[in-house]
Amino acid sequence: MTDRALSFDAVAGQYDAARPSYPPVLFDAVEELSGRSLRGSRVLDVGAGTGIATRLLRERGADVTAVEPGPGMAAQLRRTLPDTPLVRAFGDALPIADASADLVTYAQSWHWTDPARAVPEALRVLRPGGALALWWNVADLAVPWVAAQEGRLHLVAGAGAHSSDGRRGGSLLDELPTVRRELRWTRTVPLDTHLANLGSHSLFRVLGDDATEACLADERVELLKVFPAGLVEEAYVVELSVTLRPSASSVVQGPSSRA
Repeated sequence: MTDRALSFDAVAGQYDAARPSYPPVLFDAVEELSGRSLRGSRVLDVGAGTGIATRLLRERGADVTAVEPGPGMAAQLRRTLPDTPLVRAFGDALPIADASADLVTYAQSWHWTDPARAVPEALRVLRPGGALALWWNVADLAVPWVAAQEGRLHLVAGAGAHSSDGRRGGSLLDELPTVRRELRWTRTVPLDTHLANLGSHSLFRVLGDDATEACLADERVELLKVFPAGLVEEAYVVELSVTLRPSASSVVQGPSSRA
């Protein structure tokens, strides 16, 4: 899992340029469900990648520290957000002081963790009343062309191998006060940007250059049938999960917790 997560380093620039951002309504929902304004909050953005979510959290007034293990992704984040504190680490073992964050976020990255370690670590660094927020941009399969594309990608990679990089919370979160919400949104991008976005996903990081090139060429042909002008309306569902930190006496302990 770690090697596959770090494989994004090879496409850090492509990832930053082509991956979708997040709609403002997502951050409204994070504030609502956590019961806290982002402005002035101390936020730990774990698995920050190139800083797509980090940048938006800062724009909402949060005091953000980015956590990213990959050297290529971290270097890209440094270029785009040079003033943002950056810690090179994995979410399974955070070199962060106990009870020092109001919010811990995982944007498109929780599925690279071991929840048995990452949940206790998040709870350890959260202050009482703090929250753990996980979210993913997921292809909206209610849109016919999106569903058709997912079907083609499954044929290439095997059923379930793509599925927007996968999501999982872990049973520990089921034991804590957690609220989930789905938020639909779209963006319109040039076909080349859409294909670059696809090519930055983990499926293509393990598929190999030749197979990736062939698959994306086929996708170009199929998408031009739907979007002949070459502008693709991507459709997403943001899957959001917000877990409130319980009282100190009931915090879940795990193998990497240092509370």
